[in-house]
Amino acid sequence: MLTGKNIVLGITGSIAAYKACSLIRELVKCGAEVQVIITPTGKEFITPVTLSTLSHRPVISEFFTQSDGTWHSHVDLGLWADLMLIAPCTAGTIAKLAHGVADNMLITTYLSMKAPVFIAPAMDLDMFQHPTTQANLQLLQSFGNHIIQPASGFLASGLEGKGRMEEPQRIVATLKDFFFQAHEQEEVGANQDQLYHKQEEVGANQEQLYHKQEEVGANQDQLYHKQEEVGANHHQEAHDLAGKRVLITAGPTYEKIDPVRFIGNYSSGKMGFAIAEECLRRGADVTLIAGPVALSCSSAIHRINVESSDEMYAAAVSHFTTADAAILCAAVADFQPLHVAEEKIKRHQDDLVIRLRPTHDIAAALGEMKQPHQRLVAFALETHDEEQHAIDKLHRKHADFIVLNSMCNPGTTFISDDNQITIIHQQGKKDYAKKPKVQVAHDIIDELALLL
Repeated sequence: MLTGKNIVLGITGSIAAYKACSLIRELVKCGAEVQVIITPTGKEFITPVTLSTLSHRPVISEFFTQSDGTWHSHVDLGLWADLMLIAPCTAGTIAKLAHGVADNMLITTYLSMKAPVFIAPAMDLDMFQHPTTQANLQLLQSFGNHIIQPASGFLASGLEGKGRMEEPQRIVATLKDFFFQAHEQEEVGANQDQLYHKQEEVGANQEQLYHKQEEVGANQDQLYHKQEEVGANHHQEAHDLAGKRVLITAGPTYEKIDPVRFIGNYSSGKMGFAIAEECLRRGADVTLIAGPVALSCSSAIHRINVESSDEMYAAAVSHFTTADAAILCAAVADFQPLHVAEEKIKRHQDDLVIRLRPTHDIAAALGEMKQPHQRLVAFALETHDEEQHAIDKLHRKHADFIVLNSMCNPGTTFISDDNQITIIHQQGKKDYAKKPKVQVAHDIIDELALLL
């Protein structure tokens, strides 16, 4: 009942914010589109990067984006949504909702919301039992909001009682029941209207009315089968990598000069981590070899942390033998110092020369190892003659396709949340528009799924 539904998920500053990850995953698995709005204090408990990766949409927190001034319209969100869910919802936010204190993006969106609103409180037992909180909840309920009562159990304070946010699976089940009941009521109303008009048309002719009712039943059966087909197609895409082992490299490598300095690059790892989460969402067994980055990933992903190109090479060669596919997204250093100083190099060396040697070519090594059933995807970041260099790399590295990035596209590649790619393979190329990296990951895995 959630397929195709647009859901605004509000997250507030509660320790229960970590449950939002499971909640988003459950909603997306059920076919819903999820737009996260998080309060400023909510970001202290969970990062927007994690939420954006899971929801496949940029997270909204402020009224406008600081970097480019893009305005986030709470009015448009209120019209877009089929339902708003605030989970977890703190006592402070409950008070603001009840009394219309519109001092952040979440509250203004709530005040503009045309769709039903569900609220899942999360707080300590004394706060939940306080007459003020109970009065505010009753006031919100009188406005037509739906309260998902918290569960009893062990709380962050160390006490035990009622105040734990309800578990994500139960919340999703509540939303499903709501849409199911609404759908049933709509069907009953529609059938009653249709029957009324048919009776007006046929009058006392009961036989004609009987045939019309048979037609209505056939149309309902046809609609049901269409919905089954849509659900089956969505399930097929969501699990098209089931049973496949995918190896992914992400982030930069650091090549030591001395104990405190290194040769590196600006890679943030965001593209590789988004690809890893997308593969996991579609059923794959994912191994992620990550260079030194400040990113987190799902606990279901087998993460191997490395620092140097030598460490990444060893891990990639070791794990590729059991993989069905490898996606080499990491920005591996091409050169490393020939000698690493044992102590910090002092500034007084005016004519310091650092001799470099090439690092291991991971893509070439895996290309040589590749078996007929295995697939290899390599990335190419170029500044000039992009396509020619990418085609050359495709052949030299024995890759199945190349994901081409370009430094000529502003606001993409390193550090950015967006990317713009071209996929190049033996049969030609596909150009894609600039979009968030979580959506770029979906495009890349669509291409890989066709090969697997």
